[in-house]
Formats: sequence, C-alpha cells, structure tokens
Amino acid sequence: MVKTEMYHIERKMDEDDLDRLIKSLERSTKVLKRLLFVKYRYDGDSVREAAKRIGITKMMGYAWQRRWNQDGYRGLMPRYARKGPSKMSVEQKEMLKEKLKNGEYTTSQVRDMIRDEFGIEYTMKQVWAILKKMGMRYAKPYPHDKRRPRDAENVLKKT
Repeated sequence: MVKTEMYHIERKMDEDDLDRLIKSLERSTKVLKRLLFVKYRYDGDSVREAAKRIGITKMMGYAWQRRWNQDGYRGLMPRYARKGPSKMSVEQKEMLKEKLKNGEYTTSQVRDMIRDEFGIEYTMKQVWAILKKMGMRYAKPYPHDKRRPRDAENVLKKT
C-alpha cells in the first residue's frame, strides 16, 4: 500500500516557466538544485524521492518546499546571514594593529588583548578574520629544543 503525501506542493508558476528558469540558472547551482526539486515534485515525486534525486535530506526537501509554498521562486534564493556593524571601531582596529607590530602574538593572546583593552568579546575565528583583514600572517610556532646549545651551527661545522 502506497502512503499518501501529507504535504502538497503549490503550483506557484507554470511548468514551462519553471523549465525556462531551470535552463537560465544552470550556473547558479544552489537555486538550480532547488528548482529541480520543485520540478520533481510537480512531476509527482514524493518529497523523499525528489530529495533523493537531488542528493539532499528529506528534511531539507520539506524546508525547500515550505519556502516555495510561502514565497514562490523568491523563497528558494539563498539567505545569507547579514553582517552587522563591527564591534570594534576603525580607531580601535588601528590601535590594535599598532600594538601587534611590536611583537609576535598567538590568536588567543590577541583575543585576550581585545577583551582587556576594549571590553569586546570575540571568538577565535572572529579574531583570526580580523587579523587576516589587517594583513597579518598566520604562522605556526617553531618548537625550540631547550637542550640545544646556542652555538649549535658552529658545533655542527666543527664535527
């Protein structure tokens, strides 16, 4: 016995218009995949079958279908997180950059410095992004052996 569909897909546009959109969006793969999902649903596939054909989870298929039913084509557009204004002002970033020129710091030390100096909490990833925008380079520290003599190169040359 075949289980009937619980959620029906609304036909927000004509199937020919949908095909035209699919052909015009071949380069925008995110929207294209979502439109193909809708097309498969129009053709009678269940959410599970259409999701499997596209290569997404069933829950993601239901989310795309819900967005399609609510907003049509506009609902399938990717929704990227909006950036708000930076917590640090331009002057604060300049001050930080000047302080960092004087020495070598780890990302966690820079995070602590920002917290202590400016009272702003950042994650390690956010600090890394700030440093990258400032043009700072990331390097892993080279481990130094404490047993190594200070003139190791000269000792090596002698032997």
